[in-house]
This record gives sequence, C-alpha cells and structure tokens, in this order.
Amino acid sequence: MIKIAWHKLYAHPLPEGHRFPMLKYELIPAQLLHQGLITNDYLFEPDPILESIILLTHQKQYWEALRDFTLTAKDQRRIGFPLNAQLLEREMRIAQGTIDAALFAIYNGVAFNVAGGTHHAGSFWGEGFCMLNDQAIAANYLLNNKLANRILIIDLDVHQGNGTAEIFQNEPRVFTFSMHGEKNFPFRKELSDLDVPLEDGIGDEVFLSKLTGLLLVLFEQHQPDFVFYLAGVDVLETDKLGKLSLTKEGCKERDRLVLQACKDRNIPLQISMGGGYSPQIKDIVDAHCNTFKLALNIFE
Repeated sequence: MIKIAWHKLYAHPLPEGHRFPMLKYELIPAQLLHQGLITNDYLFEPDPILESIILLTHQKQYWEALRDFTLTAKDQRRIGFPLNAQLLEREMRIAQGTIDAALFAIYNGVAFNVAGGTHHAGSFWGEGFCMLNDQAIAANYLLNNKLANRILIIDLDVHQGNGTAEIFQNEPRVFTFSMHGEKNFPFRKELSDLDVPLEDGIGDEVFLSKLTGLLLVLFEQHQPDFVFYLAGVDVLETDKLGKLSLTKEGCKERDRLVLQACKDRNIPLQISMGGGYSPQIKDIVDAHCNTFKLALNIFE
C-alpha cells in the first residue's frame, strides 16, 4: 500500500494573499478518496520532527531563532510571512512526514507527502515560504541512519532548489538535480550538482526530451539507492508564476518518466508535491492527483 503523509495543519491558513494555494492540501486527499483511488488507510499523520533531527541539516543558530520566534523582521520577510507557532508546527510536521514517507518507500517502493518540497530553505535561512527543507532533512536522516548510501534528489518544480543545493554542496553522497525556469525565483541561484535552466515558454516536447536524456545519464552515472522527487505543478501553462508551458498531459508524462525510472531499477522513491499556482484550483489538484494515479498504476 502506498502511504501518504497528510495532516490538518497542512492546510493551515496563511496571511491574506497566501491562502488560496493552501486549499490543495485539503482537496488532493479528498479527491483521491472521492474517486475511490485510496482509502483512509493510505493516509497517515506525521508528528512534529525532533530538534536533534533538524540539526542534522539546519544550523543551530537558525533553528533556535525559528524555535524561539526571534527571527529578525528581515529574515521573516525573506520567508514571506510572519512566523507563528502554528506555522512552525506545520513545517515540523511536514519535515517529519517526508522522513516517514521515505521509510515507507523503502518497504513499499514509493510514498508521498501531500505537502513538502520546501526546497528554498537553506542550512541557515528560510525563503520563499520555506522554513525547514523537508527532503534535505529526510536525506540526511537516511544517511545518518545508514538507510541509504547514494541519494539522488530530482527537483522539477519550476523554481530552482537553491536551499537543497546549498545544503548538499559538499556532500558527495547526495546528487542534486534541478530543472527550472532560468528567469524565475530565486533570482540568486545556488549551484546544484546539475542545474538545467529553461527559457520562458518551453512546452512539453522540449521539456520531456531534455528530461528523458538527463534521467538516463543521472541514474547510470550516480547509481542512487534512494530518490527524492519534488513534483511541483507550477510548470503548467496555466500557472500564474511559472512562465513555462507544459500541458497537464506533459506534466503527467514528466512524472511517469521519474516514477518508471525508479520502478525499473527497484529504487525507493519519496515524492513531495511542491508548488502550484494556477488560477483555477482544479488545475492544480488534477495535476497533483495525476502523480498519485501514476504511482498507483506503476507501483501497486
């Protein structure tokens, strides 16, 4: 059974102007349940992550400023909203959800976090609505507990995974791959092990052709024994922030390429859902649900 991390705090309301994207965290599991694709047994609620695990990835001074709500106003502006207890708890549960999903993936092949993909959080900063980097934290957890030796992080959100790149810049056991909009946020990029910047307006054909070739090379050269995948749907042509032009079918094929590559090689795969900012919430939910449907078809 494919396990899916979800918690009611995932849909915690943000300040005015940020609430709309949060609806998907309620609607994705509701849609999957409504369609009969999953039952409640697929869903699990993560606890807040332990501080000792956070400190495997984030610097102590930064974490304590988050924990104690002493982060400067400037640093809070960089994150994008004022810090409060519920938002911090939400972030802590998301991070633990990705760890738990990674552990489920080791046994079941694939597992999801309905939220996550907080790839703009670096070792000592938060940015772009990201405070704790869930997939980086989970990757370090696996390495620290000798549950993986060579990890590949595939980041196909439209925004570069700058925090992930910074965290693993000196860690040869983790290969960071980010394929993203060249002229999109963050405007100061970090160096991933492989960055593939894309011009505005690129559609299905170019995107999928590039990705197909790159995945073959990455799996062959890095030989990962665990994969984290950030499956943001802000690559859609309908997305108001993305600047790329993928159709829903193109986005679905993107996901199929990653999922099938892992299945064919018997490599466990954890998926965090990442961004999505189309004006119609249905477009966001449909695209994310397609990722779940593919996993059910490929892995179950």
